[in-house]
Amino acid sequence: MGKSLTRKIIESHYVSGSMVPGEEVFIKVDQTLTHDINAVMTYLAFEAIGLDRIRTECSVSYLDHNLLYVDNKTPDDHIYLQSAAKKFGVHVSRPGNGICHTVHVARFGAPGKISMGGDSHTPHGGSIGMLCIGVGGMDVATAMTGVPMRLKMPRVVQVYLTGELKPGVNAKEVILEMLRRVSIKGGLGNVYEYVGPGAAKLEVPQRATITNMGAELGATTSIFPADEQVHKFLKAQGREEAYTELLPDEDAEYDERIEINLSELEPLISCPHQPDNVIPLKDVERKPVQQVFIGSCTNTSYADVAKAALVFKGRQVNENVSCTCGIASRQTYKELLRDGYIDMLIDAGVRILEIACGPCCAIGQTPATEGIAVRTSNRNFKGRAGNPTAKIYLVSPESAAATAIKGTFASAEEILGEDVKKLAEIHEPEEYIVNDSMIIKPLPEEEAKKVEIVKGPNIKFLPVPEEPQQHLCVPVSLKGGDNISTDDITPASAEFSSMRSNIPLMSKYCYHRYAPDFSERARQMSKSIIIGGENYGQGSSREHAAINPMFLGVKCVIAKSIARIHKGNLVNHGIIPMLFEDPESYDKIDQGDELEINNLLDQIPTRKVEVFNKTKGFSFFVNLDLSDNEVEVVLSGGQLRFLKKQLAAQEK
Repeated sequence: MGKSLTRKIIESHYVSGSMVPGEEVFIKVDQTLTHDINAVMTYLAFEAIGLDRIRTECSVSYLDHNLLYVDNKTPDDHIYLQSAAKKFGVHVSRPGNGICHTVHVARFGAPGKISMGGDSHTPHGGSIGMLCIGVGGMDVATAMTGVPMRLKMPRVVQVYLTGELKPGVNAKEVILEMLRRVSIKGGLGNVYEYVGPGAAKLEVPQRATITNMGAELGATTSIFPADEQVHKFLKAQGREEAYTELLPDEDAEYDERIEINLSELEPLISCPHQPDNVIPLKDVERKPVQQVFIGSCTNTSYADVAKAALVFKGRQVNENVSCTCGIASRQTYKELLRDGYIDMLIDAGVRILEIACGPCCAIGQTPATEGIAVRTSNRNFKGRAGNPTAKIYLVSPESAAATAIKGTFASAEEILGEDVKKLAEIHEPEEYIVNDSMIIKPLPEEEAKKVEIVKGPNIKFLPVPEEPQQHLCVPVSLKGGDNISTDDITPASAEFSSMRSNIPLMSKYCYHRYAPDFSERARQMSKSIIIGGENYGQGSSREHAAINPMFLGVKCVIAKSIARIHKGNLVNHGIIPMLFEDPESYDKIDQGDELEINNLLDQIPTRKVEVFNKTKGFSFFVNLDLSDNEVEVVLSGGQLRFLKKQLAAQEK
């Protein structure tokens, strides 16, 4: 049998391990990316490792998420990140250049490369035939050392696309349909490889919408072939030399197959409070909408915004709706400005925001109390937009524009009628405006050695966990339910995002919206265990959702299941992730119960640990879904301690 695209790329980067799905494989990483609200911890970790310079082909630090300088903290972070990048040989994309994923695909990405990014939507790069994986910041720091990275060898699922999207139906509908079928955790351990005649008709930014939001499936990543569409895109970017055709074999073997006929798709909507709560837009209850946001890396390509602008043309935003648009990159903004689409938006009453991630992660444009917000972004968890009382719905740009006009949920066809067919005439530019003046290139190595790293007063130390002890007897500081997100653990917003360089301060707000008394309770307990339900730690890659509990003394998380990136972050930062062997044990544990583990260090390598509930007087077993390497990291007391030992051994 032939090979899938995914397998070909992993084989070409293989260093050691097993290529059997579910087993551990070590691979060479070509590129990394970080963004400002998570990156300070990454570069503090790289500093602590002690290398003078990165050892990847290309690493880029994007200053793109929090550009709302509410006080000194964020500008201090940006100055630190820019100076650290100069010191270590990292490119910098300056504030205003665009959102990391959009810019990276346009200006740095190349078919066949492997990239690891400190953001869960790093799979955006799968749109051009890259294998792009979202990880925590400590993993990015590790990748920058050139050390081969561990990966659980994924299952590869073929998604076979036929047909063609109808006018008014967006690539957003493809990923919403996938979420409806697969669920928010159904993709765990999978790579989704999109192929077929339908895939061949999708332009690169349409593919990016699908691969970007594939993160919501819990998948390792998603990928399209590097075909003529990718060739056309890279040529339009003035980077034709980066193109290499990369296709799966015609007789490629897959672990599963999903078929979607694009011609049958209709406008869909994701309802609160999970991305997989998807129904046809025509079936949603027509409630009054207070806010519409057209933006994020997921859905503000040139064609996305141009189509939304055509829906708005000659019409006005409803007087009861606040409608904003945040375009993903400076390049796209200039194209839209040149072709008159920005004028159409402004004439309709749409407010143009800064070129940044912004509202997607609750930095500006927080909805009203009990407000209904319609967004083209990727997540609608409770509190994701900065207000836990708000209800967030996810739609395509065409549907968002129609909704802003009507004041309630609507499709483009409802507004345009037969004229909806004109949307099919909109395509990406044949040639993009290229201006890389806001990308700072790395300094020569000798010059870089003279750079002083600048740390403002808000940038504190990187906490390093203790090594685990043989005997653990601690209380339960929190018992949580299903689908606890990293937004629940470390809240988003401009205010909270600016605290992430200061763990002593940020830890005071750990679980702030989910359990406001958690931080103080955990401090008083000194050491504790967290109990979680299904899909614990879903959502963003932010490793602060592991660092803050670790700083507060959390030693283990015992849950029914744990999201992939968060599990890796727990391991990296010295919290042992454990899974209930019998899920019914979860029901027997209460917050405050005292749990005891004897011979912990001896039990960890067996991947099965006995836990005794001293309060209730019963024992239960937990499993450790850890590879051999992860067991070593756990026993070392986290990735930083382990990596230092590894690098020291290499130097001998």
